[in-house]
Amino acid sequence: MKFNLRSALPQSPAKFAGLKIIRFVTALYMLVMVVRSCIHLFAPDGGALSIAGVDIAVAGGDNIVAMFHQWGASQLILVAVLLVLFFRYPGLTPLILLSLASDPVMRAVSGQILPLTTVGTPPGAALNWPSFGLLIVLFILSLLERSPKKAIV
Repeated sequence: MKFNLRSALPQSPAKFAGLKIIRFVTALYMLVMVVRSCIHLFAPDGGALSIAGVDIAVAGGDNIVAMFHQWGASQLILVAVLLVLFFRYPGLTPLILLSLASDPVMRAVSGQILPLTTVGTPPGAALNWPSFGLLIVLFILSLLERSPKKAIV
């Protein structure tokens, strides 16, 4: 195994030289993102009340739901582009992981700027830092290249 920081932006993105388990876990993570996005996009309340615990029985509640639906649409577009890159250019796996790791950080920053008032802790808030930790570990591990197999003579 060899650590190669340059594999974050490989010259040949057609092949991933790292461990196969990294791509498997990354694909599972993005599948969860697809499900999360679809819930926000298609749930009657956009997941605002049913998942995040945001009171939508207030003035402007329909706008809150609309924003959750739009958020789901944006998330779905992003994950669709990442999935295309993931399957078409396996060598971009480290860069994809780095971009995925930026999502929980930016959500945490935005939550600090103006915290959301909810009945309980939304899953996104509870899972921000564990997600970030998992994605950073995957990113670092994705920079490890497998050693070429030596021929037995």
